[in-house]
Amino acid sequence: MSSDDALRFPIGKHKSKESYRADEISLCIDRIEALPIKVETLVKTLPPKQLQLPYRDGGWTALQVIHHIPDSHLNAYVRIKLMLTEDVPTIKPYNEGAWSTTPENALDPVISINLLKAIHVKWVALLRAIPAADYSRQYFHPESKKHVRLDQAIAMYAWHGEHHLGHLNLVATK
Repeated sequence: MSSDDALRFPIGKHKSKESYRADEISLCIDRIEALPIKVETLVKTLPPKQLQLPYRDGGWTALQVIHHIPDSHLNAYVRIKLMLTEDVPTIKPYNEGAWSTTPENALDPVISINLLKAIHVKWVALLRAIPAADYSRQYFHPESKKHVRLDQAIAMYAWHGEHHLGHLNLVATK
């Protein structure tokens, strides 16, 4: 892995499996549940000046990362609800880079941490109630032209949160 890749993917790239066992999904849900407190704890250690630092040259600032996580996980929550209530829904992609520059991303990071906590309470309650028989439900991603299974989405978002926590840890060491 190149040094830029090590900064871009501090916990490594996500490698999706064809399917996941119920115990693996349970561990992924545990990781999703733990994320808001990990983010909150780390952000409390960052002085305001450090929030403006990017985790790598050309990367988002810590503040953009903090605001991105609940934006992304809100979309994930909606996508999972669609998978559970529709037959192979086509999801709506969004431009993450453009979202990271909208004006509310200048707000105090506590706003997004509180949003992350609230989303995760509902999301984790939903995820824990899903029977394993529904893990094969899917959505269709029109940009990648791929079908994504529910279990794969859960595993990917467990990785996603920790991936961005890794970015925040990089800023914390600057």
